[in-house]
Amino acid sequence: MKTFLLSLAGAFVALILFFVFIFFAIAGIAGLASQGDPKPDRMILSLDLRTELPDQAPATGLAAFSGQIGFTDLVTRIDAAADDPNVEGIFIRAATMTFGSARAEELRAALGDFRESGKFIIAHTQGSLFSFGPSALRAVTPADEIWIQPGSDLTMSGIGFDTEFLKGLFDNLSVTAEIEQFYEYKNAPNSYTQEDYTEPHREALRALAESLWTVSVRDIAADRGMTADAVRNALESGPLASEEAVDLKLIDKLGWPEDAREAALSRADGADFLSLADYTPPAAPAGAPKIAVVGGDGPIMTGGGDQDIFASTVGFGSDRVAKAIIDAGKDEAIQALVFRVNSGGGSPVASDQIWNAVERVRETGKPVVVSMGATAASGGYYVSAGADHIFANETTITGSIGIFGGKLAIGEGLERIGVNIESVTVGGDYTDAFGVDRFTNSQRAKLRESLKRGYDRFTSIVAEGRDMSVEEVHERARGRVWSGEDALENGLVDEIGGFREAVDKAAELAGIEEGTQLRLIHFPARRSGFDALDGFVSASAQTGRSVSMLNRVADDPQLRAVLDQLSALQSGEAQARAPALREH
Repeated sequence: MKTFLLSLAGAFVALILFFVFIFFAIAGIAGLASQGDPKPDRMILSLDLRTELPDQAPATGLAAFSGQIGFTDLVTRIDAAADDPNVEGIFIRAATMTFGSARAEELRAALGDFRESGKFIIAHTQGSLFSFGPSALRAVTPADEIWIQPGSDLTMSGIGFDTEFLKGLFDNLSVTAEIEQFYEYKNAPNSYTQEDYTEPHREALRALAESLWTVSVRDIAADRGMTADAVRNALESGPLASEEAVDLKLIDKLGWPEDAREAALSRADGADFLSLADYTPPAAPAGAPKIAVVGGDGPIMTGGGDQDIFASTVGFGSDRVAKAIIDAGKDEAIQALVFRVNSGGGSPVASDQIWNAVERVRETGKPVVVSMGATAASGGYYVSAGADHIFANETTITGSIGIFGGKLAIGEGLERIGVNIESVTVGGDYTDAFGVDRFTNSQRAKLRESLKRGYDRFTSIVAEGRDMSVEEVHERARGRVWSGEDALENGLVDEIGGFREAVDKAAELAGIEEGTQLRLIHFPARRSGFDALDGFVSASAQTGRSVSMLNRVADDPQLRAVLDQLSALQSGEAQARAPALREH
């Protein structure tokens, strides 16, 4: 036991030393970077869409330390640059893989407004391969000029969804997916229970794909001065040689990245390039009205008060997000709140906690406006449903108002390989419901009752928030996903628009005069520099103290005897439990 404890202590020490090394290495890099050239007076902002970008910037950790921005920062900075006299234009390196339909839509809108201000945009692409959908092209079509590298191919196919069906594998392993779902369109469990698409599953995905494809083709056609049929025919013809893309007018010019950069410089003689990530927009006046911004990005989970030091997104922990929303509501200087939601769902109780936080802020009289990102479905819709106003992009994936739960019954499969699991339980039939064997009829009935209560609560919350009857919500719900365009028609969102439009609406609902310069305040406050690592350094120090204590107690003979006894008992009492599933 002592050897084990000492080995564990050694691992902790090594981990601490690793973090210390990383800390000072990054600090050194940051120090060198800070000695670079000052920001130019006349700027061409550069934007590289080939790099991965989270929807929202993390507030802490290494990503925050390095100055990682989020997609929402990108669109607000472009918006600010349109009015900045020091900014001459934007130079873009287009994505070579898919960029995301909703994200392309939101960026396209921001770039379109930037160009309307009289400033130029030049984009360059090195072609694209294995691209699902035309989002990489759609994101940059507002540009004055789009260049493509000679010898490259432009592959912008239609919209498609791939679904893995595991039932055949489970059958071979004698594993049964014991899952109940509400209702027929709640298709996530189908990956475990089906060998192919059910009709409702196929219907929903086809309708979603057609909506995303139609909107994307329409936008590209409008920007390129082409008909929708011409764009559709060109994209559906398969990979296009760079020369063909120019001939079809999807692209303006052949040229290398360096040629496109020189073309941008020729538009603004004497200007220098500055990365959009390093661009600091002019500060709002000290007395500018304050709008709070709270965001969640990724699966909705309970807890989440602490961030991982390596986290690259803001996350969607219910404690953190709910606290941020409530704190913003309590701040007397805040006049309204914008809640950015980018999530495909998660824990029902976590979603409920965040929904309740929104309700508490609305009770104070402060308006709450939701901005849906690429996805705001299932739990992502749940947390949005109570807002005063909901914005979605036309190609946002939303809805999925439903619930499922269950387990993978692995008992029979274990028996095939010689493992027999037996249980001794007290406390009723449901005690062993999530054991390794299939549900009994009674257990299944109880599970369905629980899930039905969850579904009924979900639909009642949507009915209250959207001013519908529960019956009307049920017709739009049943687990079905919708595009933002279709969600608007079904009354599930209020307006088409992105983050910038949500901020403007929040100001309007707060009674702020149109055109007033606003100050966005992030909750929790974003940290930068060494402040972003403060909590993690403290945690490392605490870990060091814990290791020291572990070394001391390892020599205690009485404790060693107790640990040895526990180890012996545990080795004879191991229990196998089936993987459990429950999600909005």
